[in-house]
Amino acid sequence: MNTDEEWLRQAVELAVENVAAGGGPFGALVVRDDVPVASGVNRVTRDLDPTAHAEVVAIRAACRALGTFSLAGATLYSSCEPCPLCLTAGLWARLDRVVYAADRHDAERAGFDDREFYDLLETDRETWPNPVTVLRVVSAADPFDAWLSNTGRTPY
Repeated sequence: MNTDEEWLRQAVELAVENVAAGGGPFGALVVRDDVPVASGVNRVTRDLDPTAHAEVVAIRAACRALGTFSLAGATLYSSCEPCPLCLTAGLWARLDRVVYAADRHDAERAGFDDREFYDLLETDRETWPNPVTVLRVVSAADPFDAWLSNTGRTPY
């Protein structure tokens, strides 16, 4: 049975290999029952996708591999502290745990602004550099009413 440290070493190795291949310095593994389900590396610049972070790539691959949108019972191992996007993706995936090696300060030293996003989320939205505003239209609740009336829906 592998330990958290052993899984983290593998995530770090994925990150180092990704740098050598021209990608970002991030790697992640989803593990369930001591078996790796999927891995991911940062593909932001390779895929021209700002959401293609290692953790998100690993979560997507794990869900496809298991045929489910819930990763309950699984652990996400990441080479670095997940940014708010990745942390939230892990929460939505219902992961049991998230374990990481380096932290947001290590990422900042390398030029990544994860810490800035954590700091921003703790401030009033009125002070954000990019406005996030609500404009309530008459039909705003219609999708939720449709959801509630759909007896065949799959809760998540």
